[in-house]
Amino acid sequence: MTTDMSTGSSRPDPRTEPADLKDDGTRELGVPRSRVVIASLMGTSIEFYDFYVYATAAVSVFPLIFFPSGDDGAALLASMATFGAAFVARPVGSVLFGHFGDRIGRKATLIGSLLTMGIATFLIGLLPTYFQIGLWAPALLTILRFCQGLGLGGEWSGAALLATETAQKGKRAWAAMWPQLGAPIGFLLANGLFLILALAFNHDSTNPDMDGSFLSWVWRLPFLLSLVMVAIGLYVRVRLQETPVFKRAVENNERVKAPLGEVFRENWWELILGTFIMLATYVLFYLMTTWILSYAIGSEAAGGLSVPYSEFLVLQLIGILFFAAFVPVAGRLADRFGRKPTLIVITVLLVAFGLSFGWWLDADSIGEGSGLNVTQMVIFLIVGMALMGLTFGPMSAVLPELFPTNTRYTGSGIAYNVSSILGAALTPFAAAWLVQNYSVAHVGYYLAFASVLTLVALVLAPETRTKSLDSELISTEVTSEP
Repeated sequence: MTTDMSTGSSRPDPRTEPADLKDDGTRELGVPRSRVVIASLMGTSIEFYDFYVYATAAVSVFPLIFFPSGDDGAALLASMATFGAAFVARPVGSVLFGHFGDRIGRKATLIGSLLTMGIATFLIGLLPTYFQIGLWAPALLTILRFCQGLGLGGEWSGAALLATETAQKGKRAWAAMWPQLGAPIGFLLANGLFLILALAFNHDSTNPDMDGSFLSWVWRLPFLLSLVMVAIGLYVRVRLQETPVFKRAVENNERVKAPLGEVFRENWWELILGTFIMLATYVLFYLMTTWILSYAIGSEAAGGLSVPYSEFLVLQLIGILFFAAFVPVAGRLADRFGRKPTLIVITVLLVAFGLSFGWWLDADSIGEGSGLNVTQMVIFLIVGMALMGLTFGPMSAVLPELFPTNTRYTGSGIAYNVSSILGAALTPFAAAWLVQNYSVAHVGYYLAFASVLTLVALVLAPETRTKSLDSELISTEVTSEP
Protein backbone atom coordinates (compact mmCIF):
# COMPACT_ATOMS: atom_id res chain seq x y z
CA MET A 1 0.00 0.00 0.00
CA THR A 2 1.08 3.62 -0.57
CA THR A 3 -0.26 6.87 0.86
CA ASP A 4 -1.77 9.64 -1.23
CA MET A 5 -0.02 12.75 0.19
CA SER A 6 -2.79 15.10 -0.94
CA THR A 7 -5.54 13.28 0.94
CA GLY A 8 -3.68 11.17 3.48
CA SER A 9 -5.63 8.10 2.30
CA SER A 10 -4.20 4.74 1.44
CA ARG A 11 -4.41 3.35 -2.05
CA PRO A 12 -3.18 0.14 -3.70
CA ASP A 13 0.39 0.01 -4.89
CA PRO A 14 0.19 -0.97 -8.57
CA ARG A 15 3.57 -2.70 -8.23
CA THR A 16 2.19 -5.21 -5.74
CA GLU A 17 -1.54 -5.38 -6.57
CA PRO A 18 -1.87 -5.84 -10.34
CA ALA A 19 -5.15 -4.74 -11.86
CA ASP A 20 -5.66 -7.98 -13.76
CA LEU A 21 -6.31 -9.84 -10.51
CA LYS A 22 -9.63 -8.09 -10.01
CA ASP A 23 -13.15 -9.38 -10.48
CA ASP A 24 -14.80 -6.46 -12.25
CA GLY A 25 -12.26 -4.26 -10.51
CA THR A 26 -13.58 -4.91 -6.99
CA ARG A 27 -11.85 -7.91 -5.45
CA GLU A 28 -8.58 -9.76 -5.93
CA LEU A 29 -8.56 -13.33 -7.19
CA GLY A 30 -5.70 -14.33 -4.94
CA VAL A 31 -4.18 -16.56 -7.66
CA PRO A 32 -2.73 -15.81 -11.10
CA ARG A 33 -5.43 -15.51 -13.76
CA SER A 34 -3.51 -18.01 -15.88
CA ARG A 35 -4.16 -20.68 -13.24
CA VAL A 36 -7.90 -20.09 -13.51
CA VAL A 37 -7.71 -20.34 -17.31
CA ILE A 38 -5.72 -23.58 -17.15
CA ALA A 39 -8.02 -25.12 -14.54
CA SER A 40 -11.22 -24.32 -16.43
CA LEU A 41 -9.78 -25.37 -19.80
CA MET A 42 -8.09 -28.55 -18.59
CA GLY A 43 -11.08 -29.70 -16.55
CA THR A 44 -13.60 -29.35 -19.37
CA SER A 45 -11.13 -30.88 -21.86
CA ILE A 46 -10.85 -34.00 -19.69
CA GLU A 47 -14.59 -34.20 -19.09
CA PHE A 48 -15.42 -33.81 -22.77
CA TYR A 49 -12.67 -36.29 -23.70
CA ASP A 50 -14.37 -38.85 -21.47
CA PHE A 51 -17.76 -38.04 -22.96
CA TYR A 52 -16.60 -38.21 -26.58
CA VAL A 53 -14.63 -41.41 -26.11
CA TYR A 54 -17.99 -43.00 -25.43
CA ALA A 55 -19.67 -41.20 -28.33
CA THR A 56 -17.08 -42.51 -30.79
CA ALA A 57 -17.27 -46.04 -29.42
CA ALA A 58 -21.08 -45.89 -29.52
CA VAL A 59 -20.86 -45.64 -33.30
CA SER A 60 -17.85 -47.77 -34.19
CA VAL A 61 -17.46 -50.35 -31.39
CA PHE A 62 -20.46 -50.85 -29.11
CA PRO A 63 -22.98 -51.92 -31.80
CA LEU A 64 -20.63 -54.84 -32.53
CA ILE A 65 -19.73 -56.06 -29.03
CA PHE A 66 -22.53 -54.82 -26.74
CA PHE A 67 -25.60 -54.80 -29.03
CA PRO A 68 -25.12 -57.52 -31.67
CA SER A 69 -28.49 -58.22 -33.31
CA GLY A 70 -27.75 -59.26 -36.86
CA ASP A 71 -29.35 -56.03 -38.06
CA ASP A 72 -26.87 -53.15 -38.49
CA GLY A 73 -29.56 -50.50 -38.27
CA ALA A 74 -31.15 -51.95 -35.11
CA ALA A 75 -27.76 -52.34 -33.40
CA LEU A 76 -26.88 -48.73 -34.17
CA LEU A 77 -30.21 -47.45 -32.83
CA ALA A 78 -29.75 -49.51 -29.63
CA SER A 79 -26.28 -48.10 -29.15
CA MET A 80 -27.55 -44.56 -29.74
CA ALA A 81 -30.31 -45.08 -27.17
CA THR A 82 -27.69 -46.01 -24.55
CA PHE A 83 -25.64 -43.02 -25.66
CA GLY A 84 -28.63 -40.87 -24.75
CA ALA A 85 -28.77 -42.20 -21.17
CA ALA A 86 -26.08 -39.69 -20.17
CA PHE A 87 -28.26 -36.81 -21.27
CA VAL A 88 -31.07 -37.97 -19.00
CA ALA A 89 -28.50 -38.02 -16.16
CA ARG A 90 -27.07 -34.59 -16.88
CA PRO A 91 -29.95 -32.54 -15.38
CA VAL A 92 -29.78 -34.81 -12.32
CA GLY A 93 -26.08 -34.05 -12.10
CA SER A 94 -26.74 -30.33 -12.46
CA VAL A 95 -29.18 -30.45 -9.54
CA LEU A 96 -26.89 -32.58 -7.36
CA PHE A 97 -23.65 -30.72 -8.02
CA GLY A 98 -25.46 -27.40 -8.37
CA HIS A 99 -26.80 -27.73 -4.82
CA PHE A 100 -23.29 -28.10 -3.41
CA GLY A 101 -21.82 -25.57 -5.83
CA ASP A 102 -24.25 -22.90 -4.59
CA ARG A 103 -23.95 -24.00 -0.95
CA ILE A 104 -20.30 -24.86 -0.30
CA GLY A 105 -18.55 -23.36 -3.32
CA ARG A 106 -17.42 -23.84 -6.90
CA LYS A 107 -13.99 -25.38 -6.24
CA ALA A 108 -14.96 -28.44 -4.17
CA THR A 109 -17.90 -29.23 -6.43
CA LEU A 110 -15.74 -29.16 -9.55
CA ILE A 111 -13.41 -31.71 -7.99
CA GLY A 112 -16.38 -34.02 -7.29
CA SER A 113 -17.72 -33.79 -10.84
CA LEU A 114 -14.29 -34.56 -12.31
CA LEU A 115 -13.94 -37.69 -10.14
CA THR A 116 -17.43 -38.92 -11.03
CA MET A 117 -16.82 -38.70 -14.76
CA GLY A 118 -13.28 -40.09 -14.63
CA ILE A 119 -14.07 -43.16 -12.55
CA ALA A 120 -17.13 -44.05 -14.69
CA THR A 121 -15.09 -43.75 -17.89
CA PHE A 122 -12.29 -45.90 -16.50
CA LEU A 123 -14.75 -48.62 -15.47
CA ILE A 124 -16.25 -48.73 -18.98
CA GLY A 125 -12.80 -49.75 -20.16
CA LEU A 126 -12.96 -52.77 -17.84
CA LEU A 127 -16.45 -54.00 -18.81
CA PRO A 128 -16.93 -57.51 -20.21
CA THR A 129 -18.82 -57.64 -23.51
CA TYR A 130 -22.15 -59.14 -24.55
CA PHE A 131 -20.35 -62.29 -25.68
CA GLN A 132 -18.95 -62.76 -22.17
CA ILE A 133 -21.88 -61.94 -19.84
CA GLY A 134 -24.86 -61.48 -22.13
CA LEU A 135 -27.43 -58.79 -21.36
CA TRP A 136 -25.55 -57.71 -18.24
CA ALA A 137 -23.01 -56.05 -20.53
CA PRO A 138 -25.33 -53.43 -22.10
CA ALA A 139 -27.03 -52.97 -18.71
CA LEU A 140 -23.75 -52.14 -16.95
CA LEU A 141 -22.70 -49.98 -19.89
CA THR A 142 -25.91 -47.98 -19.54
CA ILE A 143 -25.36 -47.48 -15.79
CA LEU A 144 -21.83 -46.21 -16.30
CA ARG A 145 -22.98 -43.98 -19.15
CA PHE A 146 -25.53 -42.55 -16.73
CA CYS A 147 -22.71 -41.82 -14.27
CA GLN A 148 -20.79 -40.05 -17.01
CA GLY A 149 -23.81 -37.83 -17.48
CA LEU A 150 -23.95 -37.05 -13.76
CA GLY A 151 -20.33 -35.90 -13.86
CA LEU A 152 -20.68 -33.72 -16.94
CA GLY A 153 -23.95 -32.33 -15.57
CA GLY A 154 -22.00 -30.79 -12.70
CA GLU A 155 -18.84 -29.95 -14.62
CA TRP A 156 -19.91 -27.46 -17.25
CA SER A 157 -21.70 -24.94 -15.07
CA GLY A 158 -18.94 -25.06 -12.46
CA ALA A 159 -16.23 -24.43 -15.04
CA ALA A 160 -18.30 -21.64 -16.62
CA LEU A 161 -18.74 -19.96 -13.23
CA LEU A 162 -15.06 -20.35 -12.44
CA ALA A 163 -14.32 -18.37 -15.60
CA THR A 164 -17.09 -15.76 -15.48
CA GLU A 165 -16.88 -15.02 -11.77
CA THR A 166 -13.17 -14.24 -12.05
CA ALA A 167 -13.34 -12.26 -15.29
CA GLN A 168 -12.13 -8.72 -15.88
CA LYS A 169 -14.73 -6.02 -16.48
CA GLY A 170 -15.97 -6.03 -20.06
CA LYS A 171 -14.23 -9.31 -20.88
CA ARG A 172 -16.56 -11.94 -19.43
CA ALA A 173 -17.38 -13.62 -22.75
CA TRP A 174 -13.67 -13.82 -23.55
CA ALA A 175 -12.92 -15.33 -20.12
CA ALA A 176 -15.88 -17.71 -20.45
CA MET A 177 -14.59 -18.85 -23.82
CA TRP A 178 -11.77 -20.89 -22.25
CA PRO A 179 -13.88 -23.70 -20.74
CA GLN A 180 -15.79 -23.84 -24.04
CA LEU A 181 -12.54 -24.73 -25.80
CA GLY A 182 -12.54 -27.93 -23.75
CA ALA A 183 -15.21 -29.36 -26.09
CA PRO A 184 -13.15 -29.31 -29.32
CA ILE A 185 -9.95 -30.20 -27.46
CA GLY A 186 -11.64 -33.17 -25.79
CA PHE A 187 -13.07 -34.26 -29.12
CA LEU A 188 -9.68 -34.03 -30.82
CA LEU A 189 -8.02 -36.03 -28.05
CA ALA A 190 -10.69 -38.74 -27.99
CA ASN A 191 -11.12 -39.19 -31.70
CA GLY A 192 -7.46 -38.63 -32.52
CA LEU A 193 -6.54 -41.45 -30.16
CA PHE A 194 -9.20 -43.73 -31.65
CA LEU A 195 -7.91 -42.92 -35.13
CA ILE A 196 -4.31 -43.74 -34.20
CA LEU A 197 -5.36 -47.03 -32.63
CA ALA A 198 -7.61 -47.97 -35.57
CA LEU A 199 -4.78 -47.38 -38.02
CA ALA A 200 -2.16 -49.09 -35.87
CA PHE A 201 -4.27 -52.23 -35.47
CA ASN A 202 -5.85 -52.26 -38.97
CA HIS A 203 -9.44 -51.81 -37.83
CA ASP A 204 -11.82 -51.46 -40.79
CA SER A 205 -15.32 -50.36 -39.75
CA THR A 206 -16.80 -51.47 -43.08
CA ASN A 207 -15.49 -55.01 -42.60
CA PRO A 208 -14.73 -55.41 -38.88
CA ASP A 209 -12.66 -58.34 -37.62
CA MET A 210 -14.57 -59.55 -34.57
CA ASP A 211 -11.57 -61.57 -33.38
CA GLY A 212 -8.99 -58.88 -34.13
CA SER A 213 -7.03 -56.95 -31.53
CA PHE A 214 -9.01 -53.71 -31.89
CA LEU A 215 -12.41 -55.19 -30.96
CA SER A 216 -10.87 -57.62 -28.47
CA TRP A 217 -8.99 -55.16 -26.25
CA VAL A 218 -7.53 -52.10 -28.01
CA TRP A 219 -10.82 -50.14 -27.86
CA ARG A 220 -10.48 -50.17 -24.05
CA LEU A 221 -7.29 -48.09 -23.98
CA PRO A 222 -8.88 -44.63 -24.47
CA PHE A 223 -11.22 -45.35 -21.56
CA LEU A 224 -8.48 -46.59 -19.25
CA LEU A 225 -6.32 -43.57 -20.06
CA SER A 226 -8.99 -41.39 -18.46
CA LEU A 227 -7.65 -42.22 -15.00
CA VAL A 228 -4.29 -40.60 -15.78
CA MET A 229 -5.93 -37.49 -17.19
CA VAL A 230 -8.22 -37.13 -14.19
CA ALA A 231 -5.24 -37.29 -11.84
CA ILE A 232 -3.65 -34.36 -13.71
CA GLY A 233 -6.90 -32.41 -13.63
CA LEU A 234 -7.30 -32.94 -9.89
CA TYR A 235 -3.80 -31.63 -9.26
CA VAL A 236 -4.64 -28.41 -11.09
CA ARG A 237 -8.02 -27.87 -9.45
CA VAL A 238 -6.91 -28.57 -5.88
CA ARG A 239 -4.59 -25.56 -6.15
CA LEU A 240 -7.43 -23.14 -6.97
CA GLN A 241 -9.16 -20.71 -4.63
CA GLU A 242 -12.87 -19.94 -4.45
CA THR A 243 -14.20 -17.30 -6.87
CA PRO A 244 -14.43 -13.71 -5.56
CA VAL A 245 -18.13 -13.46 -6.46
CA PHE A 246 -19.02 -16.53 -4.38
CA LYS A 247 -16.88 -15.28 -1.48
CA ARG A 248 -18.83 -12.04 -1.46
CA ALA A 249 -22.12 -13.95 -1.52
CA VAL A 250 -20.98 -15.84 1.58
CA GLU A 251 -19.88 -12.64 3.30
CA ASN A 252 -23.26 -11.05 2.51
CA ASN A 253 -25.15 -14.10 3.81
CA GLU A 254 -26.80 -14.67 0.43
CA ARG A 255 -26.71 -18.46 0.25
CA VAL A 256 -30.06 -20.28 0.31
CA LYS A 257 -30.90 -23.59 1.96
CA ALA A 258 -32.46 -25.09 -1.15
CA PRO A 259 -31.02 -23.67 -4.41
CA LEU A 260 -33.24 -25.93 -6.52
CA GLY A 261 -36.47 -24.68 -4.98
CA GLU A 262 -35.21 -21.11 -5.06
CA VAL A 263 -34.33 -21.14 -8.74
CA PHE A 264 -37.67 -22.68 -9.74
CA ARG A 265 -39.53 -20.17 -7.61
CA GLU A 266 -37.63 -17.02 -8.54
CA ASN A 267 -36.03 -17.75 -11.92
CA TRP A 268 -38.33 -20.17 -13.75
CA TRP A 269 -38.50 -17.86 -16.78
CA GLU A 270 -34.70 -17.71 -17.02
CA LEU A 271 -34.61 -21.52 -16.89
CA ILE A 272 -36.93 -21.70 -19.89
CA LEU A 273 -34.99 -19.07 -21.83
CA GLY A 274 -31.62 -20.67 -21.09
CA THR A 275 -32.85 -24.11 -22.11
CA PHE A 276 -34.05 -22.97 -25.52
CA ILE A 277 -31.14 -20.58 -26.10
CA MET A 278 -28.88 -23.64 -25.91
CA LEU A 279 -31.12 -25.95 -27.97
CA ALA A 280 -29.81 -25.29 -31.50
CA THR A 281 -26.21 -25.52 -30.29
CA TYR A 282 -26.78 -29.01 -28.97
CA VAL A 283 -28.63 -30.21 -32.06
CA LEU A 284 -25.91 -28.87 -34.35
CA PHE A 285 -23.06 -30.39 -32.38
CA TYR A 286 -24.43 -33.91 -32.15
CA LEU A 287 -25.41 -33.85 -35.81
CA MET A 288 -21.88 -32.76 -36.75
CA THR A 289 -20.13 -35.32 -34.54
CA THR A 290 -22.05 -38.45 -33.51
CA TRP A 291 -24.71 -38.62 -36.22
CA ILE A 292 -22.55 -37.63 -39.20
CA LEU A 293 -20.01 -40.27 -38.19
CA SER A 294 -22.69 -42.97 -38.06
CA TYR A 295 -24.13 -41.77 -41.40
CA ALA A 296 -20.76 -41.70 -43.12
CA ILE A 297 -19.45 -45.09 -41.96
CA GLY A 298 -22.84 -46.85 -41.94
CA SER A 299 -23.57 -49.46 -44.57
CA GLU A 300 -25.61 -48.56 -47.63
CA ALA A 301 -28.24 -51.05 -46.48
CA ALA A 302 -28.65 -49.04 -43.27
CA GLY A 303 -28.84 -45.74 -45.18
CA GLY A 304 -25.18 -44.78 -44.76
CA LEU A 305 -22.36 -43.84 -47.14
CA SER A 306 -20.02 -46.81 -46.43
CA VAL A 307 -16.94 -44.65 -45.87
CA PRO A 308 -14.16 -46.40 -43.89
CA TYR A 309 -14.05 -45.21 -40.29
CA SER A 310 -10.41 -44.12 -40.26
CA GLU A 311 -10.79 -42.17 -43.52
CA PHE A 312 -13.85 -40.25 -42.37
CA LEU A 313 -12.45 -39.52 -38.92
CA VAL A 314 -9.56 -37.63 -40.54
CA LEU A 315 -12.09 -35.40 -42.29
CA GLN A 316 -14.02 -34.90 -39.07
CA LEU A 317 -10.89 -33.91 -37.15
CA ILE A 318 -10.21 -31.24 -39.80
CA GLY A 319 -13.66 -29.83 -39.15
CA ILE A 320 -13.11 -29.81 -35.38
CA LEU A 321 -10.10 -27.52 -35.86
CA PHE A 322 -12.50 -24.89 -37.19
CA PHE A 323 -14.76 -25.45 -34.19
CA ALA A 324 -11.83 -24.62 -31.91
CA ALA A 325 -10.74 -21.65 -34.05
CA PHE A 326 -14.15 -19.92 -33.95
CA VAL A 327 -14.81 -20.29 -30.21
CA PRO A 328 -12.49 -17.35 -29.34
CA VAL A 329 -13.90 -15.37 -32.28
CA ALA A 330 -17.34 -15.74 -30.72
CA GLY A 331 -16.03 -14.60 -27.34
CA ARG A 332 -14.67 -11.39 -28.86
CA LEU A 333 -17.88 -10.74 -30.82
CA ALA A 334 -20.09 -11.27 -27.75
CA ASP A 335 -18.05 -8.79 -25.72
CA ARG A 336 -17.93 -6.27 -28.56
CA PHE A 337 -21.52 -6.37 -29.88
CA GLY A 338 -23.44 -8.04 -27.05
CA ARG A 339 -24.75 -11.55 -26.49
CA LYS A 340 -28.14 -11.19 -28.22
CA PRO A 341 -27.08 -9.58 -31.52
CA THR A 342 -24.19 -12.02 -31.91
CA LEU A 343 -26.25 -15.14 -31.25
CA ILE A 344 -29.27 -14.00 -33.28
CA VAL A 345 -27.15 -13.57 -36.42
CA ILE A 346 -25.43 -16.92 -35.88
CA THR A 347 -28.73 -18.72 -35.29
CA VAL A 348 -30.21 -17.33 -38.52
CA LEU A 349 -27.19 -18.83 -40.28
CA LEU A 350 -27.96 -22.16 -38.57
CA VAL A 351 -31.47 -22.15 -40.05
CA ALA A 352 -30.02 -21.65 -43.53
CA PHE A 353 -27.41 -24.35 -42.95
CA GLY A 354 -30.07 -26.84 -41.85
CA LEU A 355 -32.18 -26.19 -44.94
CA SER A 356 -29.17 -27.05 -47.13
CA PHE A 357 -28.49 -30.56 -45.74
CA GLY A 358 -30.12 -32.36 -48.66
CA TRP A 359 -27.87 -30.56 -51.15
CA TRP A 360 -24.74 -31.30 -49.12
CA LEU A 361 -25.27 -34.89 -48.01
CA ASP A 362 -27.66 -36.76 -50.29
CA ALA A 363 -25.90 -39.92 -51.53
CA ASP A 364 -26.61 -39.01 -55.17
CA SER A 365 -24.87 -35.68 -54.63
CA ILE A 366 -21.92 -36.56 -52.40
CA GLY A 367 -21.29 -40.16 -53.48
CA GLU A 368 -20.71 -43.33 -51.50
CA GLY A 369 -17.73 -45.43 -50.40
CA SER A 370 -14.68 -44.86 -52.57
CA GLY A 371 -16.76 -42.52 -54.74
CA LEU A 372 -17.29 -40.00 -51.91
CA ASN A 373 -16.80 -36.37 -52.92
CA VAL A 374 -14.21 -35.65 -50.23
CA THR A 375 -14.00 -31.93 -50.99
CA GLN A 376 -17.75 -31.49 -50.58
CA MET A 377 -17.78 -33.42 -47.31
CA VAL A 378 -14.83 -31.44 -45.89
CA ILE A 379 -16.46 -28.11 -46.77
CA PHE A 380 -19.71 -29.27 -45.14
CA LEU A 381 -17.84 -30.23 -41.96
CA ILE A 382 -15.89 -26.96 -41.92
CA VAL A 383 -19.02 -24.82 -42.32
CA GLY A 384 -20.92 -26.77 -39.67
CA MET A 385 -18.07 -26.75 -37.17
CA ALA A 386 -17.29 -23.05 -37.71
CA LEU A 387 -20.93 -22.29 -36.92
CA MET A 388 -20.65 -24.58 -33.90
CA GLY A 389 -17.72 -22.58 -32.56
CA LEU A 390 -19.62 -19.33 -33.06
CA THR A 391 -22.80 -20.49 -31.29
CA PHE A 392 -21.07 -22.42 -28.50
CA GLY A 393 -18.42 -19.86 -27.60
CA PRO A 394 -20.62 -17.30 -25.76
CA MET A 395 -22.83 -19.85 -23.94
CA SER A 396 -20.73 -20.08 -20.77
CA ALA A 397 -21.21 -16.33 -20.36
CA VAL A 398 -24.85 -16.12 -21.45
CA LEU A 399 -26.35 -18.82 -19.23
CA PRO A 400 -24.61 -17.87 -15.94
CA GLU A 401 -25.46 -14.21 -16.51
CA LEU A 402 -29.17 -15.06 -16.45
CA PHE A 403 -29.07 -16.12 -12.77
CA PRO A 404 -28.19 -14.56 -9.39
CA THR A 405 -25.11 -15.70 -7.47
CA ASN A 406 -26.90 -17.84 -4.90
CA THR A 407 -28.53 -20.07 -7.54
CA ARG A 408 -26.22 -19.50 -10.49
CA TYR A 409 -24.55 -22.95 -10.40
CA THR A 410 -27.92 -24.71 -10.18
CA GLY A 411 -29.78 -22.50 -12.63
CA SER A 412 -27.19 -22.40 -15.40
CA GLY A 413 -26.54 -26.12 -14.99
CA ILE A 414 -30.22 -27.07 -15.24
CA ALA A 415 -30.78 -24.89 -18.32
CA TYR A 416 -27.67 -26.27 -20.03
CA ASN A 417 -28.44 -29.89 -19.24
CA VAL A 418 -32.21 -29.96 -19.73
CA SER A 419 -31.40 -28.57 -23.16
CA SER A 420 -29.09 -31.56 -23.60
CA ILE A 421 -32.09 -33.89 -23.36
CA LEU A 422 -34.06 -31.93 -25.93
CA GLY A 423 -31.18 -31.11 -28.24
CA ALA A 424 -28.62 -33.87 -27.83
CA ALA A 425 -30.05 -37.05 -26.33
CA LEU A 426 -32.72 -37.31 -29.02
CA THR A 427 -30.71 -35.96 -31.93
CA PRO A 428 -28.47 -38.91 -33.01
CA PHE A 429 -31.37 -41.36 -32.63
CA ALA A 430 -33.89 -39.08 -34.38
CA ALA A 431 -31.45 -38.28 -37.19
CA ALA A 432 -30.66 -41.96 -37.80
CA TRP A 433 -34.40 -42.72 -37.86
CA LEU A 434 -35.12 -39.84 -40.27
CA VAL A 435 -32.47 -41.06 -42.70
CA GLN A 436 -33.75 -44.63 -42.57
CA ASN A 437 -37.41 -43.63 -43.05
CA TYR A 438 -37.28 -40.37 -45.04
CA SER A 439 -34.11 -38.69 -46.30
CA VAL A 440 -31.00 -36.89 -45.13
CA ALA A 441 -32.67 -33.57 -46.00
CA HIS A 442 -35.11 -34.15 -43.14
CA VAL A 443 -32.18 -34.19 -40.72
CA GLY A 444 -31.46 -30.64 -41.81
CA TYR A 445 -35.09 -29.67 -41.31
CA TYR A 446 -34.74 -30.98 -37.76
CA LEU A 447 -31.81 -28.58 -37.20
CA ALA A 448 -33.68 -25.67 -38.79
CA PHE A 449 -36.72 -26.22 -36.55
CA ALA A 450 -34.55 -26.31 -33.41
CA SER A 451 -32.80 -23.12 -34.56
CA VAL A 452 -36.12 -21.31 -34.96
CA LEU A 453 -37.01 -22.20 -31.35
CA THR A 454 -33.64 -20.82 -30.25
CA LEU A 455 -34.28 -17.62 -32.19
CA VAL A 456 -37.54 -17.08 -30.33
CA ALA A 457 -35.79 -17.54 -26.97
CA LEU A 458 -33.03 -15.12 -27.94
CA VAL A 459 -35.52 -12.42 -28.95
CA LEU A 460 -37.29 -12.77 -25.58
CA ALA A 461 -34.08 -12.88 -23.51
CA PRO A 462 -32.44 -9.79 -21.96
CA GLU A 463 -29.04 -8.49 -23.01
CA THR A 464 -26.63 -9.40 -20.17
CA ARG A 465 -23.28 -8.05 -21.38
CA THR A 466 -23.16 -5.27 -18.75
CA LYS A 467 -24.98 -7.12 -15.97
CA SER A 468 -23.12 -7.39 -12.65
CA LEU A 469 -22.59 -10.94 -11.38
CA ASP A 470 -22.87 -9.72 -7.80
CA SER A 471 -26.55 -10.19 -7.00
CA GLU A 472 -28.85 -8.67 -4.47
CA LEU A 473 -30.44 -11.03 -1.95
CA ILE A 474 -33.48 -12.54 -3.64
CA SER A 475 -34.91 -14.64 -0.82
CA THR A 476 -35.52 -14.31 2.92
CA GLU A 477 -34.74 -18.04 3.33
CA VAL A 478 -31.00 -17.71 3.78
CA THR A 479 -28.42 -19.35 5.94
CA SER A 480 -24.82 -18.75 6.84
CA GLU A 481 -24.19 -22.45 7.33
CA PRO A 482 -22.39 -24.33 4.52
